[in-house]
Formats: sequence, structure tokens, C-alpha cells
Amino acid sequence: MAKRSPSYVCQNCGAAYNRWQGKCDACGEWNSIAEETSAIAAVPASQRPRGRGRVFALESLTGSTDEAPRLVSGIGELDRVTGGGFVRGSVLLLGGDPGIGKSTLLIQACAALANRNARVIYISGEEAAAQVRLRAERLGLASAPVELASETSVEDILATFEHGPPPRLVVIDSIQTMWTDTVESAPGTVTQVRGSAQALIRYAKRSGSTVILVGHVTKDGQIAGPRVVEHMVDAVLSFEGDGGRDFRILRGVKNRFGPTDEIGVFEMTGLGLREVTNPSALFLSERDLGSPGTAVFGGMEGTRPLLVEMQALVAPTSLGTPRRAVVGWDSSRLSMVLAVLEAHCGVKLGGHDVYLNVAGGLRIQEPAADLAVAAALISSLTGAPLPADAVYFGEISLSGSVRPVAHMGPRLKEAAKLGFHRAVCPVPGNESGSDSGMRVNGVASLATLVADIAASGESQRRKSTKVSP
Repeated sequence: MAKRSPSYVCQNCGAAYNRWQGKCDACGEWNSIAEETSAIAAVPASQRPRGRGRVFALESLTGSTDEAPRLVSGIGELDRVTGGGFVRGSVLLLGGDPGIGKSTLLIQACAALANRNARVIYISGEEAAAQVRLRAERLGLASAPVELASETSVEDILATFEHGPPPRLVVIDSIQTMWTDTVESAPGTVTQVRGSAQALIRYAKRSGSTVILVGHVTKDGQIAGPRVVEHMVDAVLSFEGDGGRDFRILRGVKNRFGPTDEIGVFEMTGLGLREVTNPSALFLSERDLGSPGTAVFGGMEGTRPLLVEMQALVAPTSLGTPRRAVVGWDSSRLSMVLAVLEAHCGVKLGGHDVYLNVAGGLRIQEPAADLAVAAALISSLTGAPLPADAVYFGEISLSGSVRPVAHMGPRLKEAAKLGFHRAVCPVPGNESGSDSGMRVNGVASLATLVADIAASGESQRRKSTKVSP
């Protein structure tokens, strides 16, 4: 026999407590702890029967294993992020802001696979089947043989899957709306999300079907529900974008079968999401040539080289504490670059407001953007525009030196392909990228870059003085 014992679980992070309290000690949220009932065995552990488990075979690490077969969706940017396609029996968690285009992307992927004679099932827990069908008609995909249902019971969903051959791809939209009979709590709670995800993951591993779980996100941009779900799945994908812009970025946060931090770029159109095969040209399409405070950064996102424009504005301030506003980059990293400029280059920015923006709404995470940010800051402070045909990349150390970065060759080749002729970067080493045709200007310290920009600005001012009457 079993008895019921109440437990108290935080609905934000999943932490469990023996009694109710107003604030969760794990995540700091208030009024997020709710009572949930679970069954525990009343029989002491010493009196429980033993030896009733199933005996399974143990294997060794030695031996050969074939590469995991891939299910190619036909959408190049999606396949890039997943590592070449969906792995048989894998489970993916896709998160993103409401209205960003998660359902649109998945419907397009389902239609592409179904048109190649793969059994694909789309389960919607938030919309009726007619609503999903209307979206497919708007996207021009109504003729695709995708099996559709509107259901939230995990037991009913799995029982339906048993009829007929196992599907190649299953989409659950969304995991927060699912509920299972094995858990006595309301749908959407931490316990229900965890229990429903466990049941769907067991089905994927047993049947070999690929399962995609759509997850809601919190106001902080994190996927809602217990973090244990992110550890249970094989891949976590984040769909990002700005509501005021048409492009969307699919980023691989975790992937057991492929690279992480890989991105795929899409453009939202009236007929759904369109792949952007050359994102560098997209992010530089509205570039303001000849304007001070702008520098082109030669970055890397996963295995893809990407050129973006870094915009800086340095303006005198009347406030006691100058403002530091950053969009698309790490604010702590900006503070470090400003400190190095003041300590080792004699650039005084204590009386200026500093604003930094990554053009296009992209978020840059790699430290190789340090040199481009510093160049944009000095250009804005001195009023000297940087060369329009130059790209910048390099990591700045606290001593003021410029440290080398990885993948120098692909960065230079991408810049040369888009019409750039010179690169300001760390002193080239073994990976010089000389075959790219770029003129590489290696700088060993940040002070050298500051002196070059200041000299260029002084030369331009002298020319303008001679021309003016």
C-alpha cells in the first residue's frame, strides 16, 4: 500500500520543499511554491521485495559504432543548426518568444519531410486543428500529407502513435500544455512538464522517432519549466528575433550530435520563413559608409563566419556618473575595454556617455569583438571615420595587448568575398589567411590601433582645412 504525502515545488525552478514558504531559496521568486501530491511507499525499505527487476546486458566502450543516421529536413539553415539533420530517436527542445515564428518553422519542416514520404505528426495543445490548417494554407502547405491533431493527454497521444508505423518526426506544440495521469497536478506545473517530457522521451528512444518539444520562455528569455528538461533532451534550440525586424536567428544552445553555438538565419515573409544563405550581406545591407563610430567586425558563429557592424556613440555628459548603454554585447566586456583604453592608451572617457549597438539586432558573444568595439569607440570620440574597406577582430587583454583568435582564415575569406580589402587584427601566426587576398594589418597592442586612428583623423582634418576657403 502507498500513502499520499504532500510536497511543495517551486513552479519556476522545480526546487522541492517539505513545507510551504513564500520565497523560493533556489531562484528567489516569490509566491511560486505550490503544493503537489506524490505517492511514496509506506513499506520500510528493509521489508520491500528484492530481485524483481529486469536483468539487462552490459556493454563495453570498445568496438565500433556507426554514425547516427540523419533525417534531413530539406531546410538548409535548420539542418545546419542540428548538425546535418535530425538524429533517429533524438528529442529536441525549441524555445522562443511568443509570435517569433516557432510554429511556422516547424510546420514548414513537417511539410518538407511529409512531401518526401516520411510519416510526420503535428500535435497542437494550444490551437485547434482548424487553426493550424489555416496557417498551413496561408503558407501554401495545405497539400502536404502531415497528420494533425489537437490533444493534450500524453497517454492518449502515445496510444495513437502505436497504431501504424512509427512516425519519423513528431512535433509537440507545446510541452507546457501536456499532462499525464501519472502526476497529480495541474497542466503547466513543473511536475507535469517533467513527467510529460519523460514519457515522450522514453517513446522516442524506444521507437526511434524524432520528437521536437516546443517550450514557452519566461520574461528573462529562459525556457519555462524545470531546467532538468533541458538536461534530458538531446538538443536545445533557441529561436531569436526582434519584433521590429524581419530576420530570425535559430541558435543551437545544446546539441549532443552536433556543434553548439551554431546559428541559422531566416527572414520572415508573407509566405513564411525564408532561408538567408548570406547573412553577412543582410547585416551590412544598410551600412552607413563614412560615418564616425562604426566598425565592421569579422566574427564567427559556430562554424559560420559572420560580418556585422558595431556602432558606438561617445558624447560629453553633464551627469555625475556617465551612462553606459549596450545593446547586443556584454556590458561587462565594454567596461573592460573602456578601462584598458584609459589605463594603457591615455583615452579619458570618464566625462563621456558611451552607447554601443550591434547593428541588425544580432547578439555577439565572442571576445574577438573587442578590437572592433575599441575601434568604433575611438572613431566616435575623435570624429575620424574608419576605412570603409576594413574589418576588425581581435581579443584585448587587460595589459593592452591584442591576442590572436581562432578561425582567422575563414574570417578573412568571408570579408574578401563581400568586397573588403584590409583587415585590422592580431599579428598573423600560422593561420595567416594569406590565400584570401586581404591586406592584413597586424597590431600587437591597443595603443597602436589608437595611434593609427588618431593619425588618420588628424590627416583628414588637415585635408579638409586646405580645401575650405
